[in-house]
Amino acid sequence: MQTTLLKAKLHRARVTHSELEYEGSCAIDGDLLDKAGIREYEQIHIYNVNNGARFITYAIRAEEGSGIVSINGAAARHAAVNDIVIICAYAILDQSELSGYQPTLIYVDSQNKIVRTGHAIPVQK
Repeated sequence: MQTTLLKAKLHRARVTHSELEYEGSCAIDGDLLDKAGIREYEQIHIYNVNNGARFITYAIRAEEGSGIVSINGAAARHAAVNDIVIICAYAILDQSELSGYQPTLIYVDSQNKIVRTGHAIPVQK
């Protein structure tokens, strides 16, 4: 049996571009991709905090240190510049891989700069 788990999350990233005429995908600052362990062309799920849209696309690499999060192609209909999004990647694990597994969580500021990282979502009180 296999289980699908959260692999990585970029929490509350700000959309910097929304490019309808661009060939699909989501361009993400290369530093964020590296820190999260998300590979270029990997499937990602995007959850728009502003409008509730949830959609799937794939990651492409934007310039390192640029802070770019560009929603492109058809997905651009689901996000506008300055929207806040949560970007997630998932992994399928065998039962033998589950023990001790932890996702990579990246928290960013309003400029998409990393402010903290973690491996567990804090418990809400």
